[in-house]
Amino acid sequence: MCNELFADWTLEQACRRCAELGYAGLELAPFTLAPQGLDRAAPGLLRQARRTAAACGLELIGLHWLLVGPQGLHLTSPDAAVRRRTAGYLCTLVEGCAEMGGRLLVLGSPKQRSLAPGQARADGLALAAETLRPAVERAAAAGLRWCLEPLPAVDTNFLNTLQECLELDRLLGGGPALGVQLDAKSLCAEAADPRRPEGPVLAHAADAGRFAHLHANDRNLGAPGSGDVDFGPLFAALRQVGYAGWTSVEVFDTRAGAEAIARDSLAYLRSALGAP
Repeated sequence: MCNELFADWTLEQACRRCAELGYAGLELAPFTLAPQGLDRAAPGLLRQARRTAAACGLELIGLHWLLVGPQGLHLTSPDAAVRRRTAGYLCTLVEGCAEMGGRLLVLGSPKQRSLAPGQARADGLALAAETLRPAVERAAAAGLRWCLEPLPAVDTNFLNTLQECLELDRLLGGGPALGVQLDAKSLCAEAADPRRPEGPVLAHAADAGRFAHLHANDRNLGAPGSGDVDFGPLFAALRQVGYAGWTSVEVFDTRAGAEAIARDSLAYLRSALGAP
């Protein structure tokens, strides 16, 4: 479960309820614990979060929504000073993820990676690689993995498809500290049939070893199972290509409430997976 769904709960309350419902892990958005940024967080904040989760029987698997705060960070900015600050903060995130016992860092943050007007895509890829490289090297030393997340054009004009993320993955060397994020709504956006997110997965089966993580949601931005996206064929496709990583519920339309979303999402995903 991605923890921002429980924004109005304490971390302990969220961990306890997710464990009771049957979740195995929690994925943290740093801004929910340190709105001012992890570089200004209280010492030991993430170690305490790890202890809190462990006491409830949960693993903290990693971080996402990485560049929401502090303000002024940007992956592809033409301003070298902005990129240097962003590169430094990405390294801080690696240290924070290691401190909390996580293994994954999901690079979404669409507004903090979009290309400037007139900026060429090739230049954006080169700048993104330059900005990310120190944090990728640090993740390799710590045994962590960056997950490059394609997001639809409605959110950003950069890294919209699996192919583009694989291109950046290769530009950075494609080692074990890198991989490509799968996000159901984003897969729907690039699929021939927007209700069938398994299409892009199968189209990139040759690169399935680079698939690092899955975010589960519907293309209506609600919980998995709340719309017309069928996760059964998606899970079958992931089995076919050998994916064995985590699936995290990440929901944007939260009107149904955290408790109902968490409960119904897990029930639906277990059914789609064919699990009891």
